[in-house]
Amino acid sequence: MNIALSNIAWLEPFVKVAKGENVAQNVQLITKTIGIPLVGILVFLMLWSAAANSIDTSLGKFPGPAQVLEQSKNLLAEHFAERERAEAFYQRQEERNAQRVKDDPTYVPKIRDYTGKNTYIDQIITSLVTVLSGFLLASILAIPLGIVIGLSANLHAAFNPVIQIFKPVSPLAWLPLVTMVVSALYVTDDPVVPKSFITSVVTVMLCCLWPTVINTAFGVATIPKDLVNVSQVLRLNWITHVRKIAIPASIPMVFTGLRLSLSIAWMVLIAAEMLAQNPGLGKFVWDEFQNGSSDSLGRIMVAIITIGLIGFFLDRVMLRIQRSVSWDKSATLR
Repeated sequence: MNIALSNIAWLEPFVKVAKGENVAQNVQLITKTIGIPLVGILVFLMLWSAAANSIDTSLGKFPGPAQVLEQSKNLLAEHFAERERAEAFYQRQEERNAQRVKDDPTYVPKIRDYTGKNTYIDQIITSLVTVLSGFLLASILAIPLGIVIGLSANLHAAFNPVIQIFKPVSPLAWLPLVTMVVSALYVTDDPVVPKSFITSVVTVMLCCLWPTVINTAFGVATIPKDLVNVSQVLRLNWITHVRKIAIPASIPMVFTGLRLSLSIAWMVLIAAEMLAQNPGLGKFVWDEFQNGSSDSLGRIMVAIITIGLIGFFLDRVMLRIQRSVSWDKSATLR
């Protein structure tokens, strides 16, 4: 698929400079959007490298940028090596089953899963699937609840005490109860998904609920009076009022709640994985800490940077979605 360079927003100033259009203005824009952030990153890397050289730990020097880059390459190499071993395992299994069936046509082949260790990439995927599952479940519950509460003063008065009580409770405080409830209710000899996944998803869902409910309710409750009057004049029914008036007008606050929820969920998930030893990036960090090898600190720093980059990426995705569904295309969103 061919994409014109001018259609990619961040490349547009470069295209204009190349064409000689408003060179000074576009160079200034490039410097502001790319040059200054790069300077900030370079200064950070220099300070990090200098500080790392002066810190000695029981496992050696604190890892600097060079060590983190090296461990990143090692983790990727381990991932690809593990994938090759898995592929070789399934190939050998297929060849054995084919030979057994050839020798004995009545033989029913047995397919066994590869039981190798989870790689760093596997842990990243597990954490992403978990956080997005919990976030989506929470959003499905929180957005309708926030709309209903925002449209009714009586419901707001009824639910607000409950929300204010449970809002400040750390989701990690719920983790022991969630673990016990899931263990009691999710009883099966052949689980579709592991209990650890359910536990992490429910924990993430609990931390996502409150910011989305509160911001959605506030956004709906503060709809401009003129829009409410238009709805009354047109005698819109409740569903039409919600669909045509309440949701479009409250989108900025709804997405503020969603972005807060997603960022909190990502932080909570990592901590929950460390505490409960559920698969994911949190468990990877804890395992490396317990490992105590000379490479552990570097690997932990790789995980920390990965966690930050993924959190930033998730927030940018939410911002992009907000821009696409917002009715006010001229609004400045960051």
